[in-house]
Amino acid sequence: MLGSTSGAGNCPTLYEDLDTGQILVQGDAVTDPDDIAQFEHVKDGEGFVVVPRKLLTEFTPKEAAQVPELVPFEEIGHFFDGGFEHTAWRLETRTGYASDKAQSDYQEFLRTGETSDQIHIPWFTGVRRMVSEGKRYERVRLVDDPPTDGQRYLLSNARNNVAAGEDIRYMWRSDAQRHGVDLSDFWLFDSRVVARFHFDGDRTAGMELITDPAEVLRACQIRDAAWHHAVRYEDFKAQVPSTG
Repeated sequence: MLGSTSGAGNCPTLYEDLDTGQILVQGDAVTDPDDIAQFEHVKDGEGFVVVPRKLLTEFTPKEAAQVPELVPFEEIGHFFDGGFEHTAWRLETRTGYASDKAQSDYQEFLRTGETSDQIHIPWFTGVRRMVSEGKRYERVRLVDDPPTDGQRYLLSNARNNVAAGEDIRYMWRSDAQRHGVDLSDFWLFDSRVVARFHFDGDRTAGMELITDPAEVLRACQIRDAAWHHAVRYEDFKAQVPSTG
């Protein structure tokens, strides 16, 4: 016996077969014909019982927490080199990124508020090629009020992304919280594969590739909410006229 929510200890109860690992549930039998008529794919000999949700949440055996397998960002490069069919979608939630601070024009931006034209770097060249093939690059970036230096840098540099063919949209962090956009950074490829970022401070520690349907669905739900409420780059930049 794993546990019971019954004060008398008789029903409902959860059990585990130690030989097979199967879980057995004891509860009141479902006998109402209208209820039974709603079940699907019922085999001969199968029955149904009613148990409190608390029984399952408190006593169902929990799998041991698994340490995610991380790969360097470079190892997901094949997704950006023809590895997705339709859409590469990105959520950016951080106040700043070490990769941006390492750019040659970052310190100059802090002094002048301006970024350099970067349209010919390999990333943007690849984006232009993929967009010309009918594929889409989309991003939503969360921004604090007031924006951090890292967020101002990305906002200033976004013109290069847009010129290459990316569709970038923005959300104030307070709006994101109100609309349930509560996952950390990830790429979503074709609504099938999630590449989740793991960070050490503001440095990318690695990527976790996820194909679990429940987690992919959650990422799709976050994407839909963020994309619906986010503001296009041009409109958002007009709300933050000075990036210096």
